[in-house]
Amino acid sequence: MAALDLFGRRWSLRILWELRAGPLGFRPLQKRCDDMSSSVMRQRLTELLDAQVIHQLPDSRYELTPLGQEARHALNPLARWAERWAATIDPHGADHTDDQSAGRVPHPDTVGDGAPERGSAD
Repeated sequence: MAALDLFGRRWSLRILWELRAGPLGFRPLQKRCDDMSSSVMRQRLTELLDAQVIHQLPDSRYELTPLGQEARHALNPLARWAERWAATIDPHGADHTDDQSAGRVPHPDTVGDGAPERGSAD
């Protein structure tokens, strides 16, 4: 339940996703996370650091720990399911084709048309 609580917090999975290719500093990570607020970013990074899912390098960049890499791999079946689900909901792939072909997943706070979901302020 603790893992579901941690990963269920808004932006936590997005941070893991963005760190999948390697270390990033605060500002580049913030940019990749759709310019989320600095305060929310700091809070999520602190939570993920405390959970030992990420760690901070001496040059201040963040990267996944071995536990973080394991979590990312454990979530791969969910990502594959989400792709099948998206294809079922939008069989023509009107707004998702470019994202999927480039290896990007639509942001979790967007609805089918790519617009922000109501109430997704942070």
